[in-house]
Amino acid sequence: MKNVANIRRQPRHGQRGFTLIEILVVLVILGILAAVVVPRVLDQPDKARATKAKQDIQAMVTALNLYRLDNFSYPSTQQGLQALVQRPGGRPEAPNWKQGGYIDRLPQDPWGREYQFLNPGTHGEIDVFSYGADGAPGGDGINTDIGNWTN
Repeated sequence: MKNVANIRRQPRHGQRGFTLIEILVVLVILGILAAVVVPRVLDQPDKARATKAKQDIQAMVTALNLYRLDNFSYPSTQQGLQALVQRPGGRPEAPNWKQGGYIDRLPQDPWGREYQFLNPGTHGEIDVFSYGADGAPGGDGINTDIGNWTN
């Protein structure tokens, strides 16, 4: 029986590596693909931030609706969203405020700012919103205001 370890592999004739031209062609193709794909991938974080803001806003609106069911009215603009985590003082009173609050904590918007709250709202009975990436009212693209009135 032959010892497998002693068998030397002989290079086959006709096998060869890639030429410089073949490698350059592959690099050019990869460069073209990157030029097409990268701008689309870079746009995704902005879409993810907007989606997170919409989800946060929906969660707060749901908590505000529960607050209203218990206390017969929404908190005032002065009481703000803080009324969802701490019993508010002032008017309107919260006679049946739920021990432990309506949400665990108030989230910040994806750009690190507090969400805004208006009662009465300009777009509905209440407005919960973020000013977007620029932190200023209005704007286009990633700077667009995101609120409970937008889809």
